[in-house]
Amino acid sequence: MTTSANPSAKNSTWQALTAHRAELGDHHLNALFAADPARATRMQAEACGLFLDYSKNRVTADTLALLFQLAREAGLSERTTAMFDGARINTTERRAVLHTALRRPAGTSLTVDGQDLMTDILAVRERIRRFSEQVRVGSWLGYSGRPITDVVNIGIGGSDLG
Repeated sequence: MTTSANPSAKNSTWQALTAHRAELGDHHLNALFAADPARATRMQAEACGLFLDYSKNRVTADTLALLFQLAREAGLSERTTAMFDGARINTTERRAVLHTALRRPAGTSLTVDGQDLMTDILAVRERIRRFSEQVRVGSWLGYSGRPITDVVNIGIGGSDLG
């Protein structure tokens, strides 16, 4: 992929989106709803049990067209496919991002650097399941020797299966 993940001020679509944002900045949502009575139903999406209503944002059909154009120019579709395929898209650490892999269905494969990671992924899931169950039933004890009652989860990102 030769496209940049970072929009550039030199990109004409980015410039058009920036100008469009400035134009919309003074529009009140009431005016947008008055100009488009079907806005509430048109600017919503539902999939996989999730409902998204974006009608109450300063977004128009032009906004969406510009955002989709920018996504095409940035190669978003190809980048998304690369992420799910285990490509090394984490440029900082020079490795694949694996948070999506942790949600991959059992029985599928994910090959990274010639190694199918599903065995490791399933092992991590099982470790998490066992640990979580022990915390829930109170058999995993904290530093005080008492059951853990509160959990603070601090994620490290998705590149490491740890």
